[in-house]
Amino acid sequence: MATMESLIGLVNRIQRACTALGDYGGGDQAFSSLWDALPSVAVVGGQSSGKSSVLESIVGRDFLPRGSGIVTRRPLVLQLQKTEDGQQEYAEFGHLPRRRFADFFVNLTLIDLPGLTKVAVEGQPESIVQDIENMVRTYVEKPNCIILAISPANQDIATSDAIKLAREVDPSGERTFGVLTKLDLMDKGTNALDVLEGRSYRLQHPWVGIVNRSQAEINKNVDMIAARRKEREYFATSPDYGHLASKMGSEYLAKLLSSIDELESEMDHLGRPIAVDAGAQLYTILELCRAFDKIFKEHLDGGRPGGDRIYGVFDNQLPAALRKLPFDRHLSVQNVRKIVSEADGYQPHLIAPEQGYRRLIEGSLNYFRGPAEASVDAVHFVLKELVRKSIAECQELKRFPTLQTTIAGAANESLERFREESKKTVVRLVDMESSYLTVDFFRRLPQEVEKAGNPGGNPRENPPAAANIDRYAEGHFRRIGSNVSSYVNMVSDTLRNSIPKAVVYCQVKEAKQNLLNYFYTQIGKREGKQLADLLDEDPALMERRLQCAKRLELYKKARDEIDSVSWAR
Repeated sequence: MATMESLIGLVNRIQRACTALGDYGGGDQAFSSLWDALPSVAVVGGQSSGKSSVLESIVGRDFLPRGSGIVTRRPLVLQLQKTEDGQQEYAEFGHLPRRRFADFFVNLTLIDLPGLTKVAVEGQPESIVQDIENMVRTYVEKPNCIILAISPANQDIATSDAIKLAREVDPSGERTFGVLTKLDLMDKGTNALDVLEGRSYRLQHPWVGIVNRSQAEINKNVDMIAARRKEREYFATSPDYGHLASKMGSEYLAKLLSSIDELESEMDHLGRPIAVDAGAQLYTILELCRAFDKIFKEHLDGGRPGGDRIYGVFDNQLPAALRKLPFDRHLSVQNVRKIVSEADGYQPHLIAPEQGYRRLIEGSLNYFRGPAEASVDAVHFVLKELVRKSIAECQELKRFPTLQTTIAGAANESLERFREESKKTVVRLVDMESSYLTVDFFRRLPQEVEKAGNPGGNPRENPPAAANIDRYAEGHFRRIGSNVSSYVNMVSDTLRNSIPKAVVYCQVKEAKQNLLNYFYTQIGKREGKQLADLLDEDPALMERRLQCAKRLELYKKARDEIDSVSWAR
């Protein structure tokens, strides 16, 4: 910023230059060509509504020309640049780009526009009303322009030219900030609460009330710091506006223009723009995959809910299924007699029916296949559900529905492969128990037969007929069924521990470590167009992010520059 004397001098020179270009005429191109692409804050309102005073309050400098009638005769574009410590302050006006002032990077453009008027007064052309509106419109219709719609509090808001124009060029209200001036000049017994609290006319951003310096205070050289202090006191002590004091005044308006937290949050939610080269797109896809994979692992490891359901399969579902197996029917006396007799064939067994035992045990162990495979399927279902939840919870992926579907498909294909391998493994565990029976089990069998024939323990005291009768009686087959049941229970306890180990090793561990490995090998082979197709977005979301990015850039620059100059002396 310039020193006050040099700044006022520049303003005077600008006014003379504008007059030479032609009032409201050929000088417009010189302005718009430079500022078209720059972020800006345009002050719009009727004549004498306090526009220039509001602009001075934001900047923190007293430099704009004043007087009666049309003082701001054309758009006055002020570009602010932060200077290094120790440098002399200076000013830069955008319609003189080829002058000495051009060695700069523009951070913010403030535009003080001529006041809108309804009638031409003596000495003015009849076209002046439309000429001024057209001139103002050229500035405020730009999508990178924040509109400060200035309306005096002592006039009906329904007749506000600034609000009317802002509504036409910014129907969504995203760029419009309503500013109510001259609150201290309202008739006694009246207030502007209906406007400030949004009942008369609601804007997307809250209304801000301003109390500017009076002309008498300006004539007495009351500086901006004193003016702001008086403004704070006015709102703090006002019976009408005291409850709104924290959200009123030029200081709050400057902060409001720099409120970017919401935009930052929205940009994080919407995501940053996607690069166009294939390498960057591949990197983006891999980063999104890692974000999904991280959430998936958190579900498994307990950082997020869901992984505990896998333990529920092992601790509740598998034991319950094992208990429900129909061993009572399979090892009933009638079925044991049938199987043992069929295994003996034409030659009845002499001591222990070994072949009958084997058939009974193998038949019993086959029942374990069902619970083993059901455990695999149950864990598979949990893992698929965790994939679905992880994709839904991955905020970064929500931008890319095609990539969402592709990752989900790749993950589910991997889970299907893991399930097939897991089923093979648990079935092998069951088959291994059938293929080799525990020898100690058979070694105990003759002793059981002898004890059954001689309760006293001396086999020579048993009559031969008694042993033969016992071998084909119901008690004999019941004991065989009981022995087989004991062996099956032993195997059941073993499988109850080994099946979860196999399932975790083949499915859960593989899902944690290699869920998207196959996808990674395939994605690396894709060309740029295929990668771009995966990163397609909803056009409405892309447009929203573009507009949000523009506003964010604009607000950041406004914040930085307003903060740097508002209180500098």
